[in-house]
Amino acid sequence: MRSGFKPLLGAVCAFPLSGCIGWQSALSPHGAQSGSLLRLIWLFVVVCAVVWILVIVVLAVALFRRRPIGNEPPLLEPSRESRLNGIIAAATVMTVLVIGTLTLVSFVATRGLDSADENVLTLRMRGFQWWWEITYLDASRPDRIFLSPNEIHVPVGRPVRVRLSADDVIHSFWVPSLAGKKDLIPGRDNAITFTATRPGVYRGQCAEFCGLQHAHMAFLVIAETPQSFEAWRRSQIAEAASPSNDEEKRGQSVFTVKACAACHTVRGTSASGSLGPDLTHVASRRYIASGLLETTRGSLAAWIADPQTLKPGSNMPSVPLSSDELRDVSAYMASLK
Repeated sequence: MRSGFKPLLGAVCAFPLSGCIGWQSALSPHGAQSGSLLRLIWLFVVVCAVVWILVIVVLAVALFRRRPIGNEPPLLEPSRESRLNGIIAAATVMTVLVIGTLTLVSFVATRGLDSADENVLTLRMRGFQWWWEITYLDASRPDRIFLSPNEIHVPVGRPVRVRLSADDVIHSFWVPSLAGKKDLIPGRDNAITFTATRPGVYRGQCAEFCGLQHAHMAFLVIAETPQSFEAWRRSQIAEAASPSNDEEKRGQSVFTVKACAACHTVRGTSASGSLGPDLTHVASRRYIASGLLETTRGSLAAWIADPQTLKPGSNMPSVPLSSDELRDVSAYMASLK
């Protein structure tokens, strides 16, 4: 019995710690801002733990200390009352000092989260029910402006400033491994700054309940070397690849003739809709439907065929297609890299 107890105890102890690491954990920082927030978290945890232990010790002393036997009321001792009043006053002062210090430290730590130098990469992120539109801005080079729905690529070591806005309801930007939270509020512009310190893929999530598919409103932040980022940016600025075979050509024709082109843009074609995500390079992204499905031809076909079954309440309508048309369109979408 004992030989099996230790592994079981180890598994039970390790289970709560499994959420402390990964691509979406505030306890696994991979950015300057998230590291600052983690230090603040641990400061609060340590101080609160010490306070809790002191309270429990005082409570235990009060519960288990010996009391005089009898029903006579205790006699008042001026010296003892004075000593107790001093303890209460000291505890009150310490409480005020602890709360004041934590408040000041929190203010100082969070105040510096949005600081950035002149070499900042500026993005604009708009929240919709239920997907994200990211625009890469460049004031000096308008030809370098492009869209990247639901996926953010950033160079390691370079500050990234994200301008936040929402078009329908309140959303919230949250990438625990890189930064804190910041709300996207209709009619009000916010901003958040973060710097990735090492390459990796980090999951972001809407942290404000925004409707039926709130849980399926995720995005990725992919931090890579500056050279890889520039190569990715050049590929995203380019127009969509031309169909390479008859199946893809038929798929492009179906896409531009059907209602798809009224909602989506594919640069280099007549499709110029703006209601849905830009699909110019949809197959280059790791997920579709805001993190719901991995990008494969099968998942593209399933999403096109019946989006309301996969993501009920989304604004993507079901477009009537024959089996041949669906096969052709999915082939065309899978070619857009």
